[in-house]
Amino acid sequence: MAERVALFTQNLSGGGAERIMVQLANGLAETGLDVDLVLCQAEGPYAKLVSPKVRTVDLKSPVEILSLGPFRKYLRENQPKAVLSALNQPNSVALLARKRGGPRTVISIHNTLSQEVESSRSLKMRIVPVFVRALTRHADAIVAVSDGVADDFATFARIPRDRVTKIVNPVVLPELFDQAAAPLDDPWFAPGAPPVVIGVGRLNAQKNFGNLLAAFARVPAPARLIVLGEGEERAALEAETARLGLQERVRWPGFVDNPFRYLSRARLLALSSDFEGLPTALIEALACGTPVVSTDCPSGPREILAGGRYGRLVPVRDPVSLGDAINSLLATSEIKPPAESWEPYVASRVVERYREILLPG
Repeated sequence: MAERVALFTQNLSGGGAERIMVQLANGLAETGLDVDLVLCQAEGPYAKLVSPKVRTVDLKSPVEILSLGPFRKYLRENQPKAVLSALNQPNSVALLARKRGGPRTVISIHNTLSQEVESSRSLKMRIVPVFVRALTRHADAIVAVSDGVADDFATFARIPRDRVTKIVNPVVLPELFDQAAAPLDDPWFAPGAPPVVIGVGRLNAQKNFGNLLAAFARVPAPARLIVLGEGEERAALEAETARLGLQERVRWPGFVDNPFRYLSRARLLALSSDFEGLPTALIEALACGTPVVSTDCPSGPREILAGGRYGRLVPVRDPVSLGDAINSLLATSEIKPPAESWEPYVASRVVERYREILLPG
């Protein structure tokens, strides 16, 4: 009988960590494991990406911390060999549910946690340090998606750095290239159309698309900007687009099922975040052959871009520098990123490392 593992997170909304958990679940199932994708709420656009080989378990808990009881019941009834959790609240629940003799429990850190807490106004985030410092010692293993995230988490949790293992995200799937080549019926991407700058991510404070808008205001027509993603800052960003007089040159289409066909046809990707963990969009753009410019934010962009070898890095919250970098890239002949820039993130390689840390020996 195949060994069972559980991947536990909040839902299947349009965030990078949620997508990564789906890709890990699918990849682990392909290695012959029985995989349960356990969710506080089984809803969100990534539900359609879950492989038929993966069983989805819905705990029906809209408030993550209240999923503790249902998650304990799941563990008792299904007895997985190992649990991998992701994001702050599911990590806390997984550690609270851990019992002596129970499944090996591995938590994963996908963001620069100190920055996430510092920038948040929510009470839920303000109590994160208490949970992290009290519970982290109970984890059998801790995974961080970049060296910067690992360093930050060790300091934040007050644990030795060698307790944290870096494993990057399984971003580059075989189907990415087919999806990138899929037809795109959009006049902005028609042959001979003006160049398009693209942004991808949640419309929230962390991604700071206001910075990108201010930078793009420095980019002369006829260049255009399209930002794929949804979030709570949509209204403010649309209002700022109008205030800058950019309505004819900037679009906010929302979440799209296949961002790769946009990425592969864009002239460049611009990442404007204040902080990250390991920005998936940056890696996806490299795999699609699209040049990139990114803020040099903690953490991830500098590691992904090898200090600027594979793309431009600019200071955080500096729209002048970001705008100048965009203009410079638009003015130069396009040079596709080399394969070595995205090969470390090939899913099959990364999945094997996760299997090793979940089921050592």
